[in-house]
Amino acid sequence: MLAKLKAGVEAIGNAAIGFVEELGQVVIMLVEAIVWAFRPPYRLRIWFQALETIGVGSLPIVLLTGMFAGLVLAYQSHYAFSLFNAESLVGGTVAVSLVRELGPVLAGLMVAGRTGSSMTTELGTMRVTEQIDAMAVMAVNPIQYLVTPRLFASIIMLPVLTMLSNLVGILAAYFLTVHVLGVDPGIFVAEIRDFVEPADLLKSGIKAAAFGMVIALVGCYKGFYASGGAKGVGEATTSSVVVSSVSILCIDYVLTVLMWD
Repeated sequence: MLAKLKAGVEAIGNAAIGFVEELGQVVIMLVEAIVWAFRPPYRLRIWFQALETIGVGSLPIVLLTGMFAGLVLAYQSHYAFSLFNAESLVGGTVAVSLVRELGPVLAGLMVAGRTGSSMTTELGTMRVTEQIDAMAVMAVNPIQYLVTPRLFASIIMLPVLTMLSNLVGILAAYFLTVHVLGVDPGIFVAEIRDFVEPADLLKSGIKAAAFGMVIALVGCYKGFYASGGAKGVGEATTSSVVVSSVSILCIDYVLTVLMWD
């Protein structure tokens, strides 16, 4: 029994040490990426490629997710409020739910599944085929070339994707609520103005930027330090999506408490 207890404690301790080590390496990568962003050479073509891949490439799935999130919220809210003859609150409820929570979270999860996994796979393949080592030999800093553009592109594009997702979700909710369920359009819009403040949009953008930073950091870190050939790259990709998704949900709770307390 003592041997099993000792083995369990050692396993927990090793897991805790491994987590702290990985967290430290992620922070170091973040600092290096920020520092290298302000040092030449400035490869603008790579930056614009990263913006296009993360922003334009993720736009269809993010907008589709936002549309159906707005439709579901509108339908369920209308059903709940109709029990109390308060259907006029549907517009405000849908808008505040999308802007504060579902918009940035769903956009972050979709980008983590699409772009975060792509980052890990690409960098992991470069690592196991020794392309990253070849870059270092040719005096090209791998962090500046591979991580920095993806990091800043994610931070910039996630707020944009979130705002577009919020807009599409609210428009979809408007269509369903007004043209199908029969709520007065003036009341729908008025409730949105009462419920959603300009500060909510700013806070939603801050949330999305934080999610973008996490997605890029986790995706690049897992790929940058992948090992074990094709199997290792696959495991790193799976781990990247899982860690990014869980981190988004955890950070969402912390930011919600801090910004709307």
